[in-house]
Amino acid sequence: MASNVSRRDFLKSTALTGALVISFYLPLGGGRKAFAQQPPAKAPVPPNAFLRIGKDGICTVQVKHLEFGQGVTTSLPMLVAEELECEWSKVRAELAPAGAEFAHTAFGLQMTGGSSSVTNSYDQLRTVGAQARTMLLQAAANQWKVKLSDVRAEKGFVIGPGGKKLAYGALAEAAARLPVPRDVKLKAAKDFRIIGKPTRRIDSADKVSGKTQFGLDFQRKNLHTAVVAHPPVFGAKVKSFNAEKVKSVAGVTHVVELSNGVAVVGRNFWAAKKGRDALEVEWNLGPNAGVSTDALGKQFRDTAKGPGKTARAASSPEAYKAAAKPIVAEYELPYLAHAPMEPLNCTVEVRGDGTAELWVGSQFQTVDLAAAAKTLGLDPSKVTLNTMYAGGGFGRRANPVSDYVVEACEVAKDVKVPVKVVWTREDDIRGGFYRPMYVHRVETGLDAQGRIAGWNHTIVGSSIVAGTPFEPMMVKDGIDPTSTEGVADTPYEIPNLNVTLHTVATGVPVLWWRSVGHSHSAFVMETMIDELAAAAGKDPVAFRRELLAKQPRVLRTLDLAAARSGWGSAPPKGRARGIAVHEAFGSVCAQVAEVSLQGDTIRVHRVIAAYDCGLVVNPLTVEAQVQSAIAFALSATLHGRITLKEGRVEQSNFHDYPVLRMNEMPLVEVHLVPGGDKPTGVGEPGVPPLAPAVANALFALTGKRTRSLPLSTRST
Repeated sequence: MASNVSRRDFLKSTALTGALVISFYLPLGGGRKAFAQQPPAKAPVPPNAFLRIGKDGICTVQVKHLEFGQGVTTSLPMLVAEELECEWSKVRAELAPAGAEFAHTAFGLQMTGGSSSVTNSYDQLRTVGAQARTMLLQAAANQWKVKLSDVRAEKGFVIGPGGKKLAYGALAEAAARLPVPRDVKLKAAKDFRIIGKPTRRIDSADKVSGKTQFGLDFQRKNLHTAVVAHPPVFGAKVKSFNAEKVKSVAGVTHVVELSNGVAVVGRNFWAAKKGRDALEVEWNLGPNAGVSTDALGKQFRDTAKGPGKTARAASSPEAYKAAAKPIVAEYELPYLAHAPMEPLNCTVEVRGDGTAELWVGSQFQTVDLAAAAKTLGLDPSKVTLNTMYAGGGFGRRANPVSDYVVEACEVAKDVKVPVKVVWTREDDIRGGFYRPMYVHRVETGLDAQGRIAGWNHTIVGSSIVAGTPFEPMMVKDGIDPTSTEGVADTPYEIPNLNVTLHTVATGVPVLWWRSVGHSHSAFVMETMIDELAAAAGKDPVAFRRELLAKQPRVLRTLDLAAARSGWGSAPPKGRARGIAVHEAFGSVCAQVAEVSLQGDTIRVHRVIAAYDCGLVVNPLTVEAQVQSAIAFALSATLHGRITLKEGRVEQSNFHDYPVLRMNEMPLVEVHLVPGGDKPTGVGEPGVPPLAPAVANALFALTGKRTRSLPLSTRST
């Protein structure tokens, strides 16, 4: 990557209709020091984010990440506004289109994921706010013919000697002509006026009023809608179909064979849907027609009985065999769908001048733009991808093959009219890319003193990065770290911990799912730790504390959750408490679940969460993210399971793949652990502890261990 040219060369200010525009480059690896660590540039480095100050004083921050509920259109502008010293009511946010200049600082492509949006932008966005403030101050000082030290910024104004006052908007044009300062001083945390303060979201009012346009809302002149008949078995190919009959359906305009199915195009959604209902496709089913989750489960369990490739080597890998109280446990975790509220969609317009434009709620703008250009046969410079708001995603809108984007481009290329491809809920549930199915086998036990003697842990599942552009950089010695995270790198001090992995190809498309590998590893680790505590006759919190003596951050979070939940006191009659703590994405989350049984129904009444995510930018966002993570995780804990029979997914909609209902949502309390000088991950770390906390409470109620998900009072 090019860098270490003068700050002027790649931090440029430009006058646009009387506005001050600050552009800035976020180098790979992040951090302000990285500016000086890059090799000399051979060409100017493009900017990858912009702050625009208009004559009216409105400060617009262009946000490079997808906004799909996590709050980046508020938290990222807060970083700029803090150093800019503008009035918060004057701040606006725009979603940035796809562009190389918007690349994530750590991953080198424009994307949203890994609970990293605020983390990777923290220093850079504050720096740009400070640079803009300095330029505005200098512009005012020049106009008043005073020293820079004689002026100060306050709430969107520059204040000068004798109380002189100029609004930012009046200074924007003059400031735009000044050089961008090479070095700026950032505020100390004690001086923050915006960062750390509960701040209501910029986008809430427009969402409530319906003004916000999600991808599914987007309209265009002469816009057609397409729905696609996807293969009933993954990898199946079209053999034949009845196009002429379908074209006779009112409102249907085109029937198009795609690389992965048949699209029916209509003047509106219902015309296309009725046309697809009339579609008859004969398929070549291929080798995956025999896939069933029952058979895969048996295969995984058998495979887990032997060691796989080593992810973490123990000095004495068979030490567990000497345990005075041995425990052997098998855990089964199912395939899970992402099931966001807004199904997948993408609008494409191919123009006669050799250009094309897309409107899509993409988590992977760089990948999706490249896939679109390739599919359309256009140079990427001729393709514009507009980032739309999205109604959830949980990883599904970031897939390496850009499936639904490629579909839309294939259709648009053929029909020569603007077209929106829409997936129905059934398409979404059956459309592939699931959280992988896993089996864990744990062989462990306690010595005569009640301490862990050894721990042999075998994991069987599919790799989510195999076959993707991430494989060369992530998979080492056959180990996909997303399969073993949360186990191989556990913060617990476990003697003789040996972790091995079997990676199995199944023919079922798999993908990252909110919290990735931690979504299954935390369940296994935290229920097994709880089981060992019971076998040792120790309190679950006390047992964990012994194993976390060298992990003060995790220990503080555990202790806060226990204290706030009233751990050690009697819960309400008929209820029991369970606890779990897990570290993921640089953050730590501990949760206590208060659970009862109503017949065979598991009822979660209350969840107390303690959360250490470093420096908190917006407490309201963090609280909302923990609440949403608990709702998302509880859906999977109580209900989530995708099954296949004869290669076909058996679930189709929310009647047989339920998500949490409002009457199932527990009371959630979120308590933040103070401390940290930088933010760490927020969106995903609240997911992993929920399932084990509920399972451990269920054990406290019934005396029976549950080692599979979704939880059932009949599973042990």
